[in-house]
Amino acid sequence: MSYIRPVHRTVKEYTFSTLEDTREHPHLLVHDHADNVGVVVVEGLSAGTKMLCVVTHDNSSFELDANADVPIGHKIALKDIASGETAIKYGEDIGKFVADIKKGDHVHTHNLKTKRW
Repeated sequence: MSYIRPVHRTVKEYTFSTLEDTREHPHLLVHDHADNVGVVVVEGLSAGTKMLCVVTHDNSSFELDANADVPIGHKIALKDIASGETAIKYGEDIGKFVADIKKGDHVHTHNLKTKRW
């Protein structure tokens, strides 16, 4: 007989097991200090949340306010960025911003164009 069990993932010392205890677990992961976007790693992130952000390269952390409701897996700007600047994630160029955005804004297809297509 098979059944579905909850999965508890661990990234370094952080365990993503509940959504209620978000102050001890990161809301946003940043892979490299050169990145200008981070990735939301919790469900139901809402505007106004003071996010705990962790840089996975060295496990350092900082706080950032979310300016919008952002789905899990989507990106958030780590600083004010002008249209035409390059988006950096994993220390790599992932696209070009097509609109000015503020620190904490949702980054997606409405303001970022991948260079692959």
